[in-house]
Formats: sequence, C-alpha cells, structure tokens
Amino acid sequence: MTPTLALLFFGCDKEDVKNDPTSESVMDALVEYVTVSKIFQDVGNNNGDVLLTAEGDTAGLQAKSIETTSENLDITISLADLSTFPKTITVDFGTGVLGQDGVTRKGIVTIVSTNWYGQPDSEHTATFTNYYHNEYKVEGTHTVKNLGENEDGHLRYSVAIEDGKITTQTGTVIEYQENSTRTWIAGNDTPLYIWDDEYLLDGSQNGTSSAGLGYTLSVEDPLHFVLYPRNIESGVLYVDIADIKDIKIDYTNSTITVLGTAYPFTK
Repeated sequence: MTPTLALLFFGCDKEDVKNDPTSESVMDALVEYVTVSKIFQDVGNNNGDVLLTAEGDTAGLQAKSIETTSENLDITISLADLSTFPKTITVDFGTGVLGQDGVTRKGIVTIVSTNWYGQPDSEHTATFTNYYHNEYKVEGTHTVKNLGENEDGHLRYSVAIEDGKITTQTGTVIEYQENSTRTWIAGNDTPLYIWDDEYLLDGSQNGTSSAGLGYTLSVEDPLHFVLYPRNIESGVLYVDIADIKDIKIDYTNSTITVLGTAYPFTK
C-alpha cells in the first residue's frame, strides 16, 4: 500500500474484516472493484464490436472470422437470414486470442439479440461458457438495451449485469452487479473499429470482495471512458466499502477524498 493510501484508512485495523475492515482489506476491495469493472466494461465493448461486425456481413454467411493480432476469432450466427430475429451469435475465442489491447480472451460468449445493435429498443443478452479475460474467469448475465439517441445525437445504452462473478487464478471469487447507462460519444463513425471509441458512464454498481466486504458505487458526474489507451478522463464516483462511507474519487481533478480530506492521485 502506498503511504497516501495508508493515511486514508489509518486506524481501521481490526481482526474481523467483515465487520470492521482493515486498511489493507479495504484497499484490496478497491483494487478488486477496479479489476472487475474493467473486465465487464471490456465485455460490453467487445460484444458491441461483434454485433456491428456481424451486421456488416451482408452476404448472409453462417460463419465468419475477424482478424486479430494472434489468430482468427470465430463468430457463428444462428440464422443465415440476417433480417430474422431473435438471433443467437456465438463468439468462440478458442484456447486464446490476443487483442490489440494486450488482453488474451478464451472460451465462448453467447449473445442473444432481438435486433441489430444500432436499432432503438434492441436488447442483447450475453452469457459465458468457460470464458476468461487473461487469467480471470468471467460468469454472469450481461444485458444491453439500445435507448435511442439523446438530444445531442449520441446513442445511449442501458447496461445490467446480474450475478456477475470473477474467479481469480488462486480461486478467490469477487461478486459484481451493475445498473448503468452508457452514452457513445466518439467512434460511432467507425463502428467496426472499437479502439477510437469514447463513452460516458452513469449509474450504480455493487458487489462483494473476496474478503467478504460489501461495496457500493454511484456516479455523481458521468465517467468519461477512453478505450485506447484505456483511461478515465473525467467524472466523479462515490464509493462505500463496509463501514467506510463517502469515499469520493474525482477523476477530473485527480483527487480522492476521505473524511473531508482530499489526496492527489495519478490517473
């Protein structure tokens, strides 16, 4: 733990981490949240890319491939007639596909769609079969709904993650739930290339750390995500972990505030 973070939670050192968490367990929970959130954000980004790529297959083929930095990624569409819905799209990463972002994905993601990704009111429900993001096993149900355009002409999507679970290489389990709204603010003019995408995230997330600590997060100002290089440019997030309340993470000013005192951090 860095000296700054140790100062933030100094004096919270107790034996029972579930009822009176230590500074170390709280920081571990924060680190786990960051990891889990990034993984599920990645799932949403890649699923959208898959759906847009499949939509571009006007030849009506039942199977196709996307070039990656290591090998071909197989996408199978349940119906050759691309105008027929609902449709099941199976994304098979096999024993491992290395992406441009340096992440190796393996296993299968299955998406059931009621219409194409850009169509208002379309819903896209993803489930996972032995799916891994690097060494992390991913489970749960990831549902995205197209809410149409906002007043600025940007597409908005609701995101719901139910029974989210990440299992680490050592077998520890982190639970995660999410109800949020994503606004696609850049990169929509290159739908088959996700790395120039930017979006705003608003809503709430919650879960349980591997040590049994419950955490809740709520967005005060929308978080501005940039995919490549991956970063949060701005926004304000409030975090409650066990009995430690109202931790304020301000990405705009690069500060974290605990008990009324602000400390700088590097994004």
